[in-house]
Amino acid sequence: MKTAYLFPGQGSQQVGMGEDLYRQSSDVQSLYDHACDLLGFDLKKISFTGPEEVLNQTQYTQPALFVHSLAILQLLRNQGIKAQWVAGHSLGEYTALVAARSLTLEKGLALVRRRAQLMQHAGESIPGGMAAVIGLDYGACVALCERIEKQSREVVRVANSNSPTQLVLSGTLQGIDLAIAEAQQLGAEKVIKLRVSGAFHSPLMQPAADEFRLILKQSALQDAEIPVFCNVTAFAATDASELSTNLTKQMTHPVLWNDTIRNMIDAGVQRFIEVGSGKVLTGLLKRIDRSAIGITVSTYASALELGEANR
Repeated sequence: MKTAYLFPGQGSQQVGMGEDLYRQSSDVQSLYDHACDLLGFDLKKISFTGPEEVLNQTQYTQPALFVHSLAILQLLRNQGIKAQWVAGHSLGEYTALVAARSLTLEKGLALVRRRAQLMQHAGESIPGGMAAVIGLDYGACVALCERIEKQSREVVRVANSNSPTQLVLSGTLQGIDLAIAEAQQLGAEKVIKLRVSGAFHSPLMQPAADEFRLILKQSALQDAEIPVFCNVTAFAATDASELSTNLTKQMTHPVLWNDTIRNMIDAGVQRFIEVGSGKVLTGLLKRIDRSAIGITVSTYASALELGEANR
């Protein structure tokens, strides 16, 4: 069966993630121990025991999610489960690049750590927020943002197009408050202000993107061995230069997840395996295409179970 790996991003974290993997796999133990050495802080403690307020800081959340997904990926590879395509949501795109062997663990972790630091700093320098909107489509949300920007001169943009009717807006604090009020007036089923430290995937992240572009130039991505569907285009790429450019753009442009999944299905994906914490992407998959096969692997037991079913 033609398979794609999907890697979740920030918002999927939970205290305790990865602990069962670490206890039961020597490969995972080596991965976490190596990551701790590279990072210079105890990623295991933050991931396994928290506290939650520390894990939820962007500078710790992103490395924790990245390593957790790679730990599960290692277990799936040990089970002989291979993917012909990969994609990752926001931060998850870095895990996808490691899975496609465009990045090494070491380079990927260094980029994830620096990205997290820059994003957190940008959020502190230019306060912003995000809000999830359920029940309005992409066109309605784009028009809503354009009206607010024209009338108020506040920044507010679509940050994530997660499914046909689940989107995330990002912008200045006042811009987000205006967007929430207008989305409710337009009849959105639900509008939720998110607990985030900045206006991610919006122009407010431009200072971080400018600095990150210079860092990426020194990181020397390799051509991917399998196609990586990129957030900012929703199409597959293998060329190292294109993949690098898309990573920079991702910081200030929307994650086109809905289009990404549709394009993956059109490319021939028959089974999606969500590799990491939570079930967010599997849930979105069902909103995009109810017939799509989605499997979540987040624990040691679920990795072994999939391996057995795959034999």
